[in-house]
Amino acid sequence: MNGSNAQANPDALLPLLRTDEEAVAFFACVADLDATDPASHALDDGVRLASGARLEQFARAASGDAFCFVGEGGEERPVVYVSLDGEAGPLALGLPELVRLCLVVPWWQDAPGRTPTELQALADEYREGWPDLDRRRDRAARALGLDPAGLPSEAVIGYEGEPLDPLFGTHHP
Repeated sequence: MNGSNAQANPDALLPLLRTDEEAVAFFACVADLDATDPASHALDDGVRLASGARLEQFARAASGDAFCFVGEGGEERPVVYVSLDGEAGPLALGLPELVRLCLVVPWWQDAPGRTPTELQALADEYREGWPDLDRRRDRAARALGLDPAGLPSEAVIGYEGEPLDPLFGTHHP
């Protein structure tokens, strides 16, 4: 599939996350986002948004946690994560953003509350467990019509081309 087809159809990602071997191999195995069996994706009775907006589960984590679209529409809808541990919150502004998050930082579930040093250790540990992570990520990105070179990076580059220091977790004199 080429990138132009994926971008032309705004609801093209979910079917690929369910059926494309490369996408499934990365997202279900590495990023812990399994969209392959939609019939098994059902929220527990009573789980809803306080606003009354509809939640539509489209994927699950191995733990049974839920990835849900909010409201009506397609893949552009906001995505919330609902944990079986009683936690929930917004995760992405749509499936394309969630896909990029999972491709760039598949360890996102373990990231909250960590310092930059702890995040780097987490990333290193993840890469040790998945020595072919970059190859898998690139193949999954291409399967979804995304250019791996165009994926976001953690670094923010300043006007002189040098990376800026992270805003959080840095020590200021």
